[in-house]
Amino acid sequence: MRAVKYIVILGDGMADEPMKELDGKTPLEAARTPAMDALAGKSQLGTAYTVPEGMAPGSDTANLSVLGYDPKVYYTGRSPLEALSIGVPMGETDIALRCNLVTLSEEGSYEDKVMLDHSSGEISTEEARTLIEAVSQELGNESYSFYPGTSYRHLTLWDKGKVVSLTPPHDILGNKIREYLPQEEALKEMMERSYSILDGHPVNQERARRGLNKANSIWFWGAGTKPALDGFEKKYGKKGVMVSAVDLLKGIGAGTGMKNLIVEGADGTLHTNYKGKAMAAVNALLKEGYDFAYIHVEAPDEMGHQGSIEKKIQAIEYLDHEVVQIVVEELQRAGEDFRLLLMPDHPTPIRLRTHTAQPVPYLLYDSTKEQKRIGAYNEKEAALAGEAERNGYLLMNKLLGGSHVNS
Repeated sequence: MRAVKYIVILGDGMADEPMKELDGKTPLEAARTPAMDALAGKSQLGTAYTVPEGMAPGSDTANLSVLGYDPKVYYTGRSPLEALSIGVPMGETDIALRCNLVTLSEEGSYEDKVMLDHSSGEISTEEARTLIEAVSQELGNESYSFYPGTSYRHLTLWDKGKVVSLTPPHDILGNKIREYLPQEEALKEMMERSYSILDGHPVNQERARRGLNKANSIWFWGAGTKPALDGFEKKYGKKGVMVSAVDLLKGIGAGTGMKNLIVEGADGTLHTNYKGKAMAAVNALLKEGYDFAYIHVEAPDEMGHQGSIEKKIQAIEYLDHEVVQIVVEELQRAGEDFRLLLMPDHPTPIRLRTHTAQPVPYLLYDSTKEQKRIGAYNEKEAALAGEAERNGYLLMNKLLGGSHVNS
């Protein structure tokens, strides 16, 4: 019996709501997606709840679900997963915090400033590293340590800290920050002090000169404790690779014992190296003996947070042409049998500019059991198909266990 290759292609935040600007279509419906639609005619379609009831709709919980890990069992916080990615060892009493570089308005007192941009204009990793080092020099001490990550996403370890309730910055875009500041006085004070460190920093002066958003404050969120994830190969019997530009997914990959593939030019933005990510996964499957590849594309989510209909559609089209099409064509050309799961982790509606816990559309394709149906891949078609999975983490069993797929 021939070995089967298994692939997940994850368009982060790709799902959305019908929009009057698109004549009642979602961005996924409005986008030109011939590769996805061709697969939809040969696949099982359905919807899945990836965020358990009572849990926040984050990419952390949702991607754990898609990868086959029940968040209610395995989730200990977002930031600890990112600590795994950048190789920061956590002690048993450490608390990890996500430390975003954000753009706040410049008028008024710190508490009266407005959250303008959770990503500081998708600041470059090089610029961000310089700014985090400046913060670390001023604010780092025996209790708080700062570690640079990728773009605007960084990490703080709080020695002998506690898991406190903190608000994600992408949830409060356009709002004054006063009522969303941490209750923990030390965290609030560091955020306020960071503004005086960063706003006039030479990196930000240069960004302002170029018409770019300043990264003028840190913002803490996503507190959590040391994670303990079961190995993917032990759990599912498949040797896997993770292909992602963001520390969260790299951390999940590291925590589950998967190999993280580093792709030049993959940066989590609209213009990431889509083709490079697709080919990295293909080469791992065809040339390096891996059984499973998880390809994560951040761009649709980022464009949803930015509130850009045009750019979200563009991100979905890039995903179609430069990831889905390439992966399918390369595996077909190699004569490989394969099963592919295509889906978002959660919706990021343009209207809200943040995540929701609504069910997402999935497409499950088996090259050895092609189906014949009429339709396309989008939220409406998936809902009409009638396959509804209440526990999103069970989709991995459907992907890996051929007998579970309706024929």
